[in-house]
Amino acid sequence: MTVSVVRFVVAGAAEPTYEVCAQCQYSVVYDGHCKVCGRLVKALRAWDKQKILEIMPSQAAGVGARFPWIPVRAYQESVQLVARDGRTWQGAAAIEQLLKVLPKGRLVSWIFALPFARPMAERIYRWFARNRYRLGCGEHCTYRPLQVDFEEKV
Repeated sequence: MTVSVVRFVVAGAAEPTYEVCAQCQYSVVYDGHCKVCGRLVKALRAWDKQKILEIMPSQAAGVGARFPWIPVRAYQESVQLVARDGRTWQGAAAIEQLLKVLPKGRLVSWIFALPFARPMAERIYRWFARNRYRLGCGEHCTYRPLQVDFEEKV
């Protein structure tokens, strides 16, 4: 069963739309303006043969209302993965979980069991997130101020 999402356009172009997937086990929310993220999403869709992922841009109408516990700023900082029961992963932890649930990902997901792998993956992900606007994201990114703070909170 699919449920259409109502879109409202105030000014400019309509935001991307998506359909709510009732049978999907996970929702992947990514930056729809980022071309690098868009290319990664295409790879995810190709890997998702069982159709367990609902993939949507963070700019789509209704995303904030659907996941009210995720702050708006979190969508700018990293990809968000939300399980059907509400468990949420972000950044490298989301990538790790995706690798565990996708058939092709299982071939490399064992890497995260190594003692140094999780902290290193998080550092690499943070570097990528900070620099994605310079890595072929698109023209809009050169004008968009990056307000991502990856300061360690203890």
